[in-house]
Amino acid sequence: MSSADRLLLFLHLGFAIFALGPLTAATMATPRYIRRAQPGVVRYLNRATRVYGLLTLGIFLFGALLAHGRFDQMWLSASMTLFIVALVLLFIVERDQRKAVHKLEVADAERRPAPAAAAPQSAAETAAAETAGGGAVTAPGEGPAAGAADAGPTTPEPAPRAPLGEPAKVETGRIATISGVVALIWLVILVLMVWNA
Repeated sequence: MSSADRLLLFLHLGFAIFALGPLTAATMATPRYIRRAQPGVVRYLNRATRVYGLLTLGIFLFGALLAHGRFDQMWLSASMTLFIVALVLLFIVERDQRKAVHKLEVADAERRPAPAAAAPQSAAETAAAETAGGGAVTAPGEGPAAGAADAGPTTPEPAPRAPLGEPAKVETGRIATISGVVALIWLVILVLMVWNA
């Protein structure tokens, strides 16, 4: 093996080690943080998927240069085809991560309580209003019902909250499935390379 081939092999393996490991970790950790409804973490994992996904192109490039045009070998063609399939699947994962971040942010905004329309009166303001009214005396049975005075202000029942991570349930399942398939593809390519090296 010439020194140029050694350099290409070093770059090929270096990109494989430093790109595939973090990429696989980012895609496989995404469903957990979607279920925990943490859009900030999912956004970070989406960025990591994009960056390391682009770095995996170096693996393909240096591997193709290392082949010296001998693409008629079955294992090499199979490896390259599987690699392209994995890249297409990673595009789907990256898209689903973005959709999940958007859905989690919308669900988080809907969960926040709306600002109160009018602040309730304090006890001092209520007493002042009664005094200003002239202290009119009401006959028994003419005033408000006894239970109504103790009831206090009524507030509407809050809407039931959706379970955490529920808004992006479809994306969670798809990301988990596809990231598992992509990890399996990396292992098959590794076996083909080691077996035929």
